Amino acid sequence: MGVTWPGDAARLAEAQSALAAEHPAPWEPPAEVSVGAAWVCFPRGHSGPGAAGDPAWSAAVVMRGRRVLAQNVRAGATAGPYLPGLLALRCGALLEQVVRGLAVTPDVLLLDATGRDHPRRCGLACQLGSVLDLPTIGVTHRPLQAHGEWPPDRQGATAPLRIDDEVVGCWLRSRAGTRPLAVHPGWRTELDTAARVVALAGGRWRTPEPLRSARRLARRARDAAGG
Repeated sequence: MGVTWPGDAARLAEAQSALAAEHPAPWEPPAEVSVGAAWVCFPRGHSGPGAAGDPAWSAAVVMRGRRVLAQNVRAGATAGPYLPGLLALRCGALLEQVVRGLAVTPDVLLLDATGRDHPRRCGLACQLGSVLDLPTIGVTHRPLQAHGEWPPDRQGATAPLRIDDEVVGCWLRSRAGTRPLAVHPGWRTELDTAARVVALAGGRWRTPEPLRSARRLARRARDAAGG
């Protein structure tokens, strides 16, 4: 897909379909994995699909265990509106820029985005991983198109998420007594690896700590700017 993000829906959909047909070698986590995450937020009270030029704040962090290795925050503007299945049109470039600005490159990157759970089997987690040449994992509160029963109410329990008969992700119970997370293998990640990394990155809360940290940084930057 290269470093340039397609600027219209038709070309982005073509790029997604082409990327979905690729099968890069699966990533194997090192013994001590550094986990990155990136997040984009918009002005408070923002609603609807938005438009090109909307203000946005992005943040990225890298952690090993509970230790922060690097972080980066940027203010910018969106490239387009949000369209279902085309999240990259709105914030792909923002995420690329903030991750490239990190002083430490993570082993794997977590995103609030899907992977194969997508109309063309290529959500933003896959696209950004290809652009950055980084293994990626999507972590969302709910699936995009996939479906599946929740896993048992036990920390670490998983259950498959399917589109028709194809397994495209899984539910992961990050903590007992809370709603499970939807885990999406992205670029160069297999499902078992993705679930294992997300479970290891968990902290006291339901959402993995790197994603929580990136979200907090982005929101602080927005609030400081009066957004």
